[in-house]
Amino acid sequence: MSKKATLDMPKKAVLDNTPSSDATSVRSRAMHLRPAELWQSAGPFAVFAALFILVAVLTPTFIGGGGLSILAVQAAPILLVALGQAMVLHVGSIDLSNAAVVVFSAIILAQTLGPFGAVAPLLCVAVMTLIGAVNGFLIAFGQVPSFALTLGTLGILQAASLVVSNATTVYATGNTELLDSLYGTALADLPEAFWLGVVVAAGLWALLRFTRTGQGMTAVGLNESGALFSGLRTRWLKVAAFALSGLLSGIAGVLVIAQGGAASSFGLGSDLLLPGIAAAIVGGTAITGGVTNPINIVFGALTVGLVPIGAAAVGITPQAQSLVYGLVIIIVVALTMNRNRAGAVK
Repeated sequence: MSKKATLDMPKKAVLDNTPSSDATSVRSRAMHLRPAELWQSAGPFAVFAALFILVAVLTPTFIGGGGLSILAVQAAPILLVALGQAMVLHVGSIDLSNAAVVVFSAIILAQTLGPFGAVAPLLCVAVMTLIGAVNGFLIAFGQVPSFALTLGTLGILQAASLVVSNATTVYATGNTELLDSLYGTALADLPEAFWLGVVVAAGLWALLRFTRTGQGMTAVGLNESGALFSGLRTRWLKVAAFALSGLLSGIAGVLVIAQGGAASSFGLGSDLLLPGIAAAIVGGTAITGGVTNPINIVFGALTVGLVPIGAAAVGITPQAQSLVYGLVIIIVVALTMNRNRAGAVK
């Protein structure tokens, strides 16, 4: 047996040096991974299809009355936030501040779109990317838990939004036509904003599959200590993940202004945190890190966008929608978490 083959074999098989041991190990891993693998490959689309059929049956006017377009409008900002959250989850962290970043981005854009025109969206997205990168830098180099740090950032950004907006609604008063195309019909009666999210999802899928940076992020999420000993720059990969979260949240803030023309600290976009996390997890992102398919997150976002419609169809009040999101997160994580790899569940 060659040295390379020996290194590639599972440790137990190398020690036993028997074909039966190797086969048993492979079967054991398959049994442990099967529920998660099935969910990650087919689960997101299956859940969306089931919910879509339920809504279509209970509300027949949904399809013929422009329901698909309305769903895409609702899902567009959720999709961008969920994709950013998924990249952070992919490296084994979490970002509790991304919804606050969306609101802050929208408020800044509403105030600057008139004076600065086309430069304003680019400026806002750049600032939000920087905020995300600072989060990642403090987490990676300061060794601060992501939950605690981004919770603190959430409070800071909420306070900043109140101060900058004077605790009122801020309206975009000029150059709003620059954003009109985002919610114009682009393809298949769905708005350009939704297709923008789909393109971003495809780009992130390619990043994770075909680039050293993406593969490094996967290694960090699967085994950060092993990635560090392999010579990967794990800290900077975390910074990159949080910067992507800030970038996509900043773009979601642009969509808020494109859709409503105004922003406030308590308005559109302020309630995206839980739906964003739910969409990422329903889309097959592993809460333990290292497993993400951005394409499936598109279906996760569509599913979450359908929740208010489906909830209303079965008689659930709007006030209970957060309960639905919470239950979805708990159930999906409980059913798909790979406890064999995670070891102790914390």
